Amino acid sequence: MQDYIFEIELKVRDYECDIQGVVNNAIYQSYLEHARHEYLISRGFSFAELTQQGILLMVSRIEMDFKRSLTSRDVFAVRLRTERQGVKLIFYQDIYRVPDNALCLKAKVEAIAKINDKLSRGEIFDTLLA
Repeated sequence: MQDYIFEIELKVRDYECDIQGVVNNAIYQSYLEHARHEYLISRGFSFAELTQQGILLMVSRIEMDFKRSLTSRDVFAVRLRTERQGVKLIFYQDIYRVPDNALCLKAKVEAIAKINDKLSRGEIFDTLLA
């Protein structure tokens, strides 16, 4: 079992599925992004407020391993944990179908930060995770 620090439950909407009746692979990135945003909100931060302060958080790399497909009206949970690696904050995010807890996707998302247009050494991530 992973040491997840955040979880959000969502439901597949019909328009997110392709002609084969499964969630389009590009949609999974939206699910992951939404979970990261909600995680930051749960920590008392928002992307809008950070941007107003000249702090830009950006994805620099993403890896996704598809395990099982989600289909229309499936309920699923996006679970995440974080790890600081130098200038990067790594989000390990997994998507599980509810209620059978079937693993559908494993992702590793690397994020960097620019503060006032300069690449940060990652110290902002210490603040966000404190």
